[in-house]
Amino acid sequence: MIIYPAIDLQDGKCIRLTKGNFDEKTIYSRSPLEQAKVFQEIGFKYLHIVDLDRTISKDKSNLETIKNIIDNTTLNIQVGGGLRTEDTIEEVIDLGIDNAVLGTAAVNNPDLLITMSQKYKNKISVGLDVREKMIALQGWKDQTQISCFDFLNTIKNLPLRSIIFTDINKDGMKQGINIDDTLKMAESSKISVIASGGVSNIEDIKMIKSKNKIGGVIVGKAIYDGLINLNDLVKFSA
Repeated sequence: MIIYPAIDLQDGKCIRLTKGNFDEKTIYSRSPLEQAKVFQEIGFKYLHIVDLDRTISKDKSNLETIKNIIDNTTLNIQVGGGLRTEDTIEEVIDLGIDNAVLGTAAVNNPDLLITMSQKYKNKISVGLDVREKMIALQGWKDQTQISCFDFLNTIKNLPLRSIIFTDINKDGMKQGINIDDTLKMAESSKISVIASGGVSNIEDIKMIKSKNKIGGVIVGKAIYDGLINLNDLVKFSA
């Protein structure tokens, strides 16, 4: 199982949101590069980055910050947030990232998802951000009536790297992940499923790993709030 420590970027800073709400954010003191180096020094090999600025504006991004992390660490980095056109996807892939995460674009523009997944085999992931099993788009602001499980059936044969399954109602709440729907997604898919949203302690990690079907887990706020010891967490990472 892969552990992905998370860095969410806004204005070049590390922040965390609660339930995706930009009005409920915490800014952390370390620079993104300093934080990434901490993860690397402890032994993590992967990093999950969300460019929050790009989720809400096509004219703003944290590409320079992401490039700085790539150039100064050996971490395998996946990046999501506002990747909705071929140009923006290629822009982050050309930086040297491990894989690009498509959310809104994967649902609203299936032809783009097909094209990019074929062009960049195993370098495209799909982020499914879900409330009550229904997909939310545009940085979680737009709620659809599209079932995540129905949508899975439309992408299950594409050469994707992974599916990142986030329960929005759990995100940043530190109350445990939505294990039932995450496990159902993993059992329904040949594509690796990454759990996200709600990890609160090391027991959550043990439980996820025990299921033997979930490919990885993204951990954010529980790290920054000191609820999980990084030296304990890294022991669970592939």
